[in-house]
Amino acid sequence: MNAFRLSRWFVLTALMAVGTTAWSQHVAQQPAAGQNGLEVLTRGPVHEAFAETITYDPEPGIVVPKAPPDPIEEVAPDQRPEGPNVTWIPGYWGWDDERNDFLWVSGIWRALPPGRQWVPGYWGQSQQGFQWTSGYWADADASEIDYLPEPPATIEAGPNIAAPSADATWLPGSWIWQQNRYGWRAGYWTNGNQDWDWVPDHYVWTPSGYVFVDGYYDYSVPRRGVVFAPVYFNGGLRSQRGFSYTPSTVINPGVFLSHLFLRPSYGHYYFGDYYGANYASAGYSPWFSYQSSRRGYDPIYANQRWQHRHDREWEHRAEADFRNFRDNENARPPRNWAAQRALAGQGQTSDRRNIAVAEPLDELAQRKDSQLRFQPVNPTERQQFGQRGQEYRKYLQQRQQLEANAALAPGGVPATTAGPARRRFSRSPFVAPPADQLGREFAPPQRHQVLKPDFQVQPQPRTHGQRQQQHQGVNQGNRQGASAGQSQGQRTNRGNNRQGASNGQQQGGSGGQQQGSPQNQPTNESKEKE
Repeated sequence: MNAFRLSRWFVLTALMAVGTTAWSQHVAQQPAAGQNGLEVLTRGPVHEAFAETITYDPEPGIVVPKAPPDPIEEVAPDQRPEGPNVTWIPGYWGWDDERNDFLWVSGIWRALPPGRQWVPGYWGQSQQGFQWTSGYWADADASEIDYLPEPPATIEAGPNIAAPSADATWLPGSWIWQQNRYGWRAGYWTNGNQDWDWVPDHYVWTPSGYVFVDGYYDYSVPRRGVVFAPVYFNGGLRSQRGFSYTPSTVINPGVFLSHLFLRPSYGHYYFGDYYGANYASAGYSPWFSYQSSRRGYDPIYANQRWQHRHDREWEHRAEADFRNFRDNENARPPRNWAAQRALAGQGQTSDRRNIAVAEPLDELAQRKDSQLRFQPVNPTERQQFGQRGQEYRKYLQQRQQLEANAALAPGGVPATTAGPARRRFSRSPFVAPPADQLGREFAPPQRHQVLKPDFQVQPQPRTHGQRQQQHQGVNQGNRQGASAGQSQGQRTNRGNNRQGASNGQQQGGSGGQQQGSPQNQPTNESKEKE
């Protein structure tokens, strides 16, 4: 069951008398969905610190008509995954279009990506309303942020040469800011890794400009941590002073291989039932088709595609499953915890893969087939997690203040300058330990050797005011890698040339073919550490 705690404020002397260490006394209850002012959901946005979307041409975040409520006092669960760098990252308010209201994206247990620190996203006021600015995993050693001019339109279009082996996976190219200008760093082939997802170079929009996030290794989804179910609170409960909440309903990791969608305009993955045609028109992409749309890169899909590289029917099965759920509403997973329990109580469990989106944390912790092992949260850790939660709020306010002036500029668009604006920024409360302190099991592979940026590629400005066209690949999937990772048809020889790439700029997924393209493999003359 999903437990939540209602608490009342007491004077300090009363706290001392009972020996508590918190500012409130918790009363545990076990509500059903829709009762006591909350609904535990089995669909919704995935916490962005668990998985961030990669968009080749990032756009400003969505704008909503009202301000988010004050943050909920969220208390970490009493069990956590084992591991030397696992921590609790608090939740935040997310936007629900259908309710026209906010829901709570519950906090997560997260194995921090080695060498990274978490910079959380936030809702900031703009002239149009309240706008979302996404979070990102920055370099752990970074103490300054460069806010850059808008990157040119991407020319990434997938591989332009055959894979060197069946074990290779394609990593996309990106514009790189050097010498006060942008140069194109071509994509390349490299060997995949079952236990690690490579998150490539990408940019994150902010009101002050674009932040470059260099590529890094992240744990594969089964080793990454625990995602908890989002919750909808009614206005009365969430505004009640002294209210606090502990999530205890977890999202089954299997949804990341089935009921998974991307919504790049909001910078979030989504899980659960988003199969209706209205979601496609609203910019939700099935996980298996996003990458083939050329809008961005999905590390989760790329890892799974690589793992199934010898199974030519894998993508067809993913597409068939999607079509089944799209065309048969009764086959779709339930949308809240109460509905899932009701189905289980009726004996409708012939295919639990399709309906068991969520489960209690206690059950997950006891499962023998889970890759995660759990341990109790000891008092010292609980105190540390609580302290980090307070530091997190302050850190989030610092980022908001840092970018606030640009957010209120006329038109709500970031300034375009000839060079970057560099600003100092404090260290995040959520910083991974150095890789040499993690042990072999938790330390990442060696970073890639990549091509240096090519400044002979002529950048072209992006076209604004046109949200990306409808995803024609919704039922086609991503064919990349279907045969030893080779690209299909006209995707060959486009977008990743180091010569003549100015003729290959992509507009709406089209572009001129490149002739005489060099092989996009690192060379002794032009390689650098990724």
